[in-house]
Amino acid sequence: MEHPLIFDGHNDLLLQFQSGNVTEDKNGFLGSGGHHIDLSKAQKGGYAGGLFAIFVPDEADSSFMEEMIAESYDLPLPPALDWSRSAQIALAQAAILKRLERQGALKICRTAADIRNSMQSGIMAAVMHMEGAEAIDPDFHTLEVLHSAGLRSLGLVWSRPTIYGNGVPFRFPSSPDTGLGLTPEGIRLVKKCNELKLLIDLSHLNEAGFWDVASHSRKPLVATHSNAHGLCPHSRNLTDRQLHAIRDSDGLVGLNFAVAFLREDGRMDADTPVAKMIEHLVYLIDELGEDRVGLGSDFDGATVPAAIRDLSGLPVLRDAMKAHGFDDQLMAKLCHGNWLRVLEQTWT
Repeated sequence: MEHPLIFDGHNDLLLQFQSGNVTEDKNGFLGSGGHHIDLSKAQKGGYAGGLFAIFVPDEADSSFMEEMIAESYDLPLPPALDWSRSAQIALAQAAILKRLERQGALKICRTAADIRNSMQSGIMAAVMHMEGAEAIDPDFHTLEVLHSAGLRSLGLVWSRPTIYGNGVPFRFPSSPDTGLGLTPEGIRLVKKCNELKLLIDLSHLNEAGFWDVASHSRKPLVATHSNAHGLCPHSRNLTDRQLHAIRDSDGLVGLNFAVAFLREDGRMDADTPVAKMIEHLVYLIDELGEDRVGLGSDFDGATVPAAIRDLSGLPVLRDAMKAHGFDDQLMAKLCHGNWLRVLEQTWT
């Protein structure tokens, strides 16, 4: 087992289960298929767990990642999704996570103490997260039910509109200032998340929406899987001004492993050196401080550097961090300590 253990801010494994790319039982989860996350790879990589996203895909197949290899691109936002279909898919993915817990493959964690206990016992820690609030009705009935089932983190949008706000398009080069901010319903949802002590994820939200959350939320600002716009001028990345707002709220940014958000040319090319990840970590530490930076891989939802490959490649990242001069204390913060701090602060 590699140390320090890694707790990660974002993955899309549940979508892989629902799509049939991963066998939905503990034995399948032990396998070594083409997906990024399973128990065998977690053991090899020293992966303790993370935020498991419930995500509703577009009805039509999307090829946006294939289009992100050009020198520049401006992919249109997908249309808003129907609530009933979104709720059905979201509940199905939440049920997958619950079944994995019953089979002993992981533990759904509702508190920071739950995560620590899972790390000590060697059981994968899973925080139920929702990426995009399409399944949340304006009366918040589904939110209440999912919260009771373990939901502890919510992104108001993915990169498409909802009744709550607007996501950023996949656009390079571009600032994240791409449209209108939160709707009145979105501001209500921010306040409801504060009431339920749900983490609000700022990744995928456009800049106007970011500032609306900053104005109305009483909790630390968190972007679970975003990078530095100063190094990669992609619409999905955060400007220095946004980073400073996160710093001032005592929040956190999780480093996104997706190569298009790491590279200065914005290309989705797996032939991306791990050194680019270190550059972003150093930049984020400089802007946020060493207590407000973590990891947010986007495993099973993005193209990551070929040298990392999947969970089993996480030791490559640790080695690069050590080679850069990160000491043991900083390594522990970046790998899991900062996530535990901000989750505990948000959930209490």
